[in-house]
Amino acid sequence: MKIEEARKVYNEQIKAYHERQMQLAAERQALEQKMRLTPEGGSAFEEEAAILELSENAVDAKLSEYKEYMNKLMEQHASIANMEVAKQQGEAMGEYTKDMMKIMEVARRIMKGGIVPPQDEKKLMEYDMEWYQAVKAIGAMAKRRKEYDSLWEEEEPKECADLMEVADNAEAFAEGPEVVPVEEVAEAASEGGES
Repeated sequence: MKIEEARKVYNEQIKAYHERQMQLAAERQALEQKMRLTPEGGSAFEEEAAILELSENAVDAKLSEYKEYMNKLMEQHASIANMEVAKQQGEAMGEYTKDMMKIMEVARRIMKGGIVPPQDEKKLMEYDMEWYQAVKAIGAMAKRRKEYDSLWEEEEPKECADLMEVADNAEAFAEGPEVVPVEEVAEAASEGGES
């Protein structure tokens, strides 16, 4: 299962279990009120209170299981996004290094009196105007002139992958806990308390 799919499934489960927790808490408060208002309410509603407590404990346990899985899933999501950032930064540094080497080669060629394509000269000029002027001045004194092809090929700009999309589409680290409707968990706990 992809991380994004797992996040949706378990977010829905967590929400449903949280709502059930709230309902059970309200039922417990109502039962406690009945116990206070009824003579010998403690013993009269003892079984109902025990069943309610079992249901609350079962819902709490399953909710904790879902939350723990979701936390691990979010850690995995963040780790994958961070790895993608590092990869993109590494690629950017590699491109920058290549460009710097090309700029230095253009400067060397111009200093030796070479004729370079205008787009190469423009790259050197954009990088450092003072360096460009010094290089041109030195190159003007050269006797031989050699013509060079461009060092930059016509490249389409690279598109960076969307970090969140990469992380969302990664496979979840492990299969999550069984998805059980909250009603089944609460019923199973209350039936176990009646036997």
